[in-house]
Amino acid sequence: MDVAKNKEHAVAFYKTAYEGNPRKAIEQYVGEEYIQHNPRVANGIEGFISYFERMRDEYPGKSIKFVRCIAEGDLVALHTHQKWPGDDEYVTMDFFRFDADGKICEHWDAIQQIPATSKNPNTMY
Repeated sequence: MDVAKNKEHAVAFYKTAYEGNPRKAIEQYVGEEYIQHNPRVANGIEGFISYFERMRDEYPGKSIKFVRCIAEGDLVALHTHQKWPGDDEYVTMDFFRFDADGKICEHWDAIQQIPATSKNPNTMY
């Protein structure tokens, strides 16, 4: 298992899909199977493509910054800062599992809107 390569591929996969080309992301970085745990996205490759194509069309002005990338074994975790139209900002954590061939095969995520105020001086990053 090449942990450094998996980290690189997880970032490239998510960046490619998020910026509007989910089919290319799938072709380059996903294996035969793609198990989805986000309840808002259909399971499988076509579910992923459909979701990210819809996001591309409905929210063309969104952006993403990768804050952290952590890997262990066959898992990679991404901590991101997303900005969406209308000044909506989100902190996300995505977890990807890689198969024996170094391809992404499973995904989990958590997303939280960044509030306008906080009871502490710390950022969510």
